[in-house]
Amino acid sequence: MENYKKASVGNEARVELHDALGLTGAEVSVNSLPAGASVPFVHAHKANEEIYAVLEGKGKAVIDGQEIPLEAGDWLRVAPAGKRQFFAAADEGIRFLCVQVKENSLEGYTADDAIVEG
Repeated sequence: MENYKKASVGNEARVELHDALGLTGAEVSVNSLPAGASVPFVHAHKANEEIYAVLEGKGKAVIDGQEIPLEAGDWLRVAPAGKRQFFAAADEGIRFLCVQVKENSLEGYTADDAIVEG
């Protein structure tokens, strides 16, 4: 059995990678909203924080009623209880990555977890 799995992502509106990559510790999705579109619901989580990375375009997040402008290169962490919704800019779309993990589950930084050979 190989110690890796590779998947390709196209231009779909939403791709969840848990099945494609066999993820066991995080949920990762790639999301695209066309100009003027929005995620059609507000949501929060019971135990999982979400980390968002804006890959392309502009838009905004509304977290607990507060508008946060977003553009390519921005990163945003939202606590589980934060009520969130995402919107694309009216004149351009937005493409973002979402990583969902259990809050307070990081036992150490990757440098501490690494096994270096040689």
